[in-house]
Amino acid sequence: MVYMRLATVRIGASATQAARIEGETAVLLSASDLGELMRNPDWRSAAAAESGREVAVADVAFVAPIATPGKVVCIGLNYRAHILEMGRELPSVPTLFAKYADALIGPRDDIVLPRESEAMDWEGELAVVIGSTVRRADADAARAAIAGYTILNDVTARDFQYRTSQWLQGKTFESSTPFGPVVVTPDEFDPDARITTLVDGEVVQNATIADLVFGPVDLVSYISTILSLRPGDVIATGTPAGVGQGMSPKRYLADGTRLTTRIDGIGELENICRVE
Repeated sequence: MVYMRLATVRIGASATQAARIEGETAVLLSASDLGELMRNPDWRSAAAAESGREVAVADVAFVAPIATPGKVVCIGLNYRAHILEMGRELPSVPTLFAKYADALIGPRDDIVLPRESEAMDWEGELAVVIGSTVRRADADAARAAIAGYTILNDVTARDFQYRTSQWLQGKTFESSTPFGPVVVTPDEFDPDARITTLVDGEVVQNATIADLVFGPVDLVSYISTILSLRPGDVIATGTPAGVGQGMSPKRYLADGTRLTTRIDGIGELENICRVE
């Protein structure tokens, strides 16, 4: 399998294009985004072999790698330390909820803080991108279906999340969820990679992916027992300890807050929060 870093980029005001990132060069591909690219069953070979226009990475803007994923399936309470932080017991099965594509923004876009919420919190996460259709996948099929890994911050309206026992309304406010900047194919991704979240330069989350209760292969296998996962679908794997809701006193995002989310080997999201 070929190791690649893939992205969706924009040059100036032009339409977006999928790209293969090679050092400081972006090789533009024929698809408009990675979702379109991955709908080609032979997308891995095509992405590795295609030789399009080459542009300096400094001259492109990275946008959300998948423009309109068919599904964004999120996992709650999946890092051991975070589960303990929130006063819960380790789960026997994953906790699932959904997010809609309207919530997603690019890796450098402003996070919109809705005027209805006074408790917008950060949740840095590893995201899994699906590259082939699977249903009821065993471990081998689940592993083969993973196109790669990227970063997502599941910014959450805590006051809306806890209005009811169902979390959806706190998890999918429009233009609240940064996503990207690149999708790294899985063959060289380090399962012990460190995930770090910073608020105005202060480290608030710092963990390794190995602290996940349910890893990416487990999640693909479990979710695919319920529904088919298809190319371009996204799984947000959960957040480690260090969220604002768990602090004393509680701490939330505010207008002008700079939120940085990093994962070793992938890169970082850098977003400014703006009240709607």
